[in-house]
Amino acid sequence: MTSPHRIINPESLPKPVGYSHAIVAAPGRTVYLGGQAALEADGFTVIAGGLVEQFERSLYYVIQALEAAGGGPEHLVSMQVFITDAAEYRANLRNIGKIWQTLVGHHYPAMTLLQVSGLLFPGLLVELLATAVIPG
Repeated sequence: MTSPHRIINPESLPKPVGYSHAIVAAPGRTVYLGGQAALEADGFTVIAGGLVEQFERSLYYVIQALEAAGGGPEHLVSMQVFITDAAEYRANLRNIGKIWQTLVGHHYPAMTLLQVSGLLFPGLLVELLATAVIPG
């Protein structure tokens, strides 16, 4: 899966690992994806499992919403990752990276990770907010 967008990672900046410094989006339709969190179908119940399982479900939901809009993971241009525990995220980077590669591949949008004091529901550990541009 090749991205239609131009990835920019200047050598003057630190080497990005798991993200891109900048993306120049190809002309197309912009899709703003609402925050996706690891909730059951009822929209209120947090799924069983820890950070890794919640990240996987949240990323799956991002991709499902994007596919419903006519795009795919290769169209992601920006993502914000909201977490409640940065140390736990760092401890699970390898597993989170494997999930990313399984669901998205080797396309890395411009990303930021923010530790927050809490998310909407107790037990929620991660939420993903993304923007995509679908060519055409």
